[in-house]
Amino acid sequence: QVQLVESGGGLVQPGGSLILSCAASGSIFSIYAMGWYRQVPGKQRELVAAITSGGSANYKASVKGRFTISRDNAKNTVYLQMNSLKPEDTAVYYCNADLRPLLQHRGDYWGQGTQVTVSS
Repeated sequence: QVQLVESGGGLVQPGGSLILSCAASGSIFSIYAMGWYRQVPGKQRELVAAITSGGSANYKASVKGRFTISRDNAKNTVYLQMNSLKPEDTAVYYCNADLRPLLQHRGDYWGQGTQVTVSS
C-alpha cells in the first residue's frame, strides 16, 4: 500500500524558514509529478508548488522567490524549502504525488497534512 508521509511543519515567526519533507513508500512502479498544496479553513485547497520527475518546477505566484521545491528521486521524496514566511502562509500543507503503484493504475495520492503556522 502506497503512503505519503510528511514532516517538518510547525510554528515559526514571520520572516522565518521551514522545510517540509514528504516521502512516498510502498510498492511503487513510478512517480511522475510531486507537489505541495495548502488549505485554510473555509477555502479550497490550492497548489503551492509542483515538480516533474525531470525537475521542472512551477509555483503559486505569491510564493515565487520565497519557496523552493525539490525532489530526490532515489528516495521518492519531495521537499519544500519555505523562506521569508508570512502570516498568510499559515495553512495545512499537503503533499501530493501522481504515481503508479506496482500492478495498479496510475493515480493521485495525498499525505495526511502538516500544519504550518506563521505568527509572532
